[in-house]
Amino acid sequence: MPAWSSRNMKLRDIIDRLKLPFRKEKELFSSLYNIMGFYPRNIQYYKTALTHKSTGEKGANGKPLNNERLEFLGDAMLDAVVGHIVYEHFEGKREGFLTNTRSKLVSRESLGKLADEMGLTELIHSNSSRRSHNSYMAGNAFEALVGAIYLDQGYDAVNRFMKKRILKEMINIDKVAYKEVNFKSKLLEWTQKNRVRMEFRMLKQGKDDKGSPIFGFVVVIEGVEGEKGQGYSKKEAQQIASKETLQRLRREPQFIDAIFQAKSERTKMEEEPTMAAPNLEAEKTDFIIETHEAQEPHEAHKTHESYKTNKTHEPTKPAKPEQAPSSDNDEFDLSDITHQVDEPNREDIIAAAEAAAYDGK
Repeated sequence: MPAWSSRNMKLRDIIDRLKLPFRKEKELFSSLYNIMGFYPRNIQYYKTALTHKSTGEKGANGKPLNNERLEFLGDAMLDAVVGHIVYEHFEGKREGFLTNTRSKLVSRESLGKLADEMGLTELIHSNSSRRSHNSYMAGNAFEALVGAIYLDQGYDAVNRFMKKRILKEMINIDKVAYKEVNFKSKLLEWTQKNRVRMEFRMLKQGKDDKGSPIFGFVVVIEGVEGEKGQGYSKKEAQQIASKETLQRLRREPQFIDAIFQAKSERTKMEEEPTMAAPNLEAEKTDFIIETHEAQEPHEAHKTHESYKTNKTHEPTKPAKPEQAPSSDNDEFDLSDITHQVDEPNREDIIAAAEAAAYDGK
């Protein structure tokens, strides 16, 4: 093989090896342009924004190289930029409405859906075995991308990206703002399905610095405190508390364990008998007057007649019925109700004796 031919093959091999990273860079540039609508200036910011910590990569200084710091910066920038956009778009709306709308737009769920829709998720560099277990990876990468845009081209670039690319082309800001998500209803549905008790406990009721009414509530499930909410109405405060509690139920298994442990203790106490069952056979009917020892009315009458017919008979007193013991329940205390028989007086006794003597002659 001629020497020049061998040199050409080596040169071609070197060119091919140089083309490979350039080709990858070109693909990344092209993909980012499709997402953002402009080309990056410093590609390194965007590479870092798309690197998840699961890769374990390290920079030249030996420190971890991932998107967590850019995620923090992007989160702050999104609050500022989206807050600015919402403020201008909904003129005259109160603070509570603006805050609620911004929260919907920058929630992790919303940003994650945006990242999937835009194709950003496919560019994330991560450990593939952990990707499926991290539901917030896409939303975090979106925040990191916003942080990269800010460092690369400034606040105005972030504002244009969110206003023209996101809120104009991909999200209907009016539909998001006026869509009412009933978090309280969702929480009630969950508690009823799992048969746990829930209440909204008021924490505060007063006025803010401007004189507007303000309310505070906390969700309590089976005696375990959930999250708190504050708003300009009871409904708003309970909605916020419900939303935060629902999020906590999703991300904290320990919170759910505490709720069901409390439920288990409550139901166990309710199932245990508080006292022995009453013995019906041994139940004393003290409110019934015993009449077998009392003298019957007709017997008393016979005794009275004996005074008239037999002077040897001693006068007798009719036996009084034994009084029933006092009872705590007066409604069933019948001891003061008795059958009385009149005793014969002295004249009756003498008349009876004389009649008996007269009859005997």
